[in-house]
Amino acid sequence: MGVVVVAHGLLHLLGAAKGLGWSTVTALPPPIGPVTGAAWLAAALLMVVAGVFLATSAPRWWLVGAVAAVVSQAVLVTSWSDAKGGTVVNVLLLAAAVYGWASQGPRSFGSEYRRRVAAALSISSPAPPSGSGLVVSEHDLAVLPPSVAAYLRRTGAVGQPRVSSFRARIRGRIRSAESSAWMPFTAEQVNTYGPHSRRLFSMDASLHGIPVDVLHIFVGGAATMRVRAASLIPMVDAGGPQMDRAETVTIFNDLCVFAPAALVDADVKWTVLGPSRVHAAFTRGSQTVGADLVFDDHDELVDFVSDDRLAGSADGKSFRARRWSTPLTCYRDVGQRRLATQGEARWGGPAPDEPFTYLELTVDDIEYNVHAFAGALAPAARPACRTNPAHPSIHQGEPR
Repeated sequence: MGVVVVAHGLLHLLGAAKGLGWSTVTALPPPIGPVTGAAWLAAALLMVVAGVFLATSAPRWWLVGAVAAVVSQAVLVTSWSDAKGGTVVNVLLLAAAVYGWASQGPRSFGSEYRRRVAAALSISSPAPPSGSGLVVSEHDLAVLPPSVAAYLRRTGAVGQPRVSSFRARIRGRIRSAESSAWMPFTAEQVNTYGPHSRRLFSMDASLHGIPVDVLHIFVGGAATMRVRAASLIPMVDAGGPQMDRAETVTIFNDLCVFAPAALVDADVKWTVLGPSRVHAAFTRGSQTVGADLVFDDHDELVDFVSDDRLAGSADGKSFRARRWSTPLTCYRDVGQRRLATQGEARWGGPAPDEPFTYLELTVDDIEYNVHAFAGALAPAARPACRTNPAHPSIHQGEPR
């Protein structure tokens, strides 16, 4: 598209050449005066700049593109019978500019996410939220059930700084129902802990080639989820007490999977159900939710099961009780910690409500105790991981 726009801009030089007396242009028979010629020259320059900006994804290219399309169309009207074919390029450029504004402009989900992350990290304390010291110690693990303590040791939490925040880069695929098409996605997430705890999640997905933007915000006690098609058309706008409860389960799942070291500072009441299974009652603000954590013989978390994360309708306006689980696999060393970097999210079960997988994800990178927003995370190396034979249905290797 950028090349087409540049070529379109260069053709405007014909009008400039005739109007400014640089050359005789037989392709444009109607007379063109110096003022109109200057307008053709301005349109040419704007179009070339817009094409270059579009091709290089320059910031705010859409603003230059919109101005270029309007100015170009204005000069085309002056020689309509001979130049009207250029209208097609102007319409396409203007449509692209509108989408660029919607997807990248100040009202886009991406811009809101970046603003909220910057605000969250500016008040996130670099010190541990609570506890006995700057690092996680065996003393902190002494109050945990044996299987949970063993899991934290396995993740490398002992001796590492206590967690006040994390930032993760994720990819995978998602669908809204068992019969729905899969949507590939990339996402970024920032969680902060302590008195100003927040969960911020931004996803870019694609459905049949149409971009789908998703933004989850959980600040204070209020959670929202918004979805737009092509960055313009609202699809979901969910919120309210049931959404708050559902997202509280997600917050706890994030703790267990992405930031297990932060469990030592979380408000959790544990009940041992067996040597490899515990029940947790997690409290955040006015919400208390429950989940069962399942561990394997390697002291690694392999499943998280909760009946408190309500399933939302397609439009996010209603919720119903349904079991939610997140079987995990592919443990890798991420910096100084060992984490599950592949997994699924499932609705349903036990029978007769048979489970189905609606989300498959891979964690590409994660960093802890982040105190400034510094743009996109760099791609991380992906060493071989140990998959878990206890969950053979979990996708192996890259998400499909």
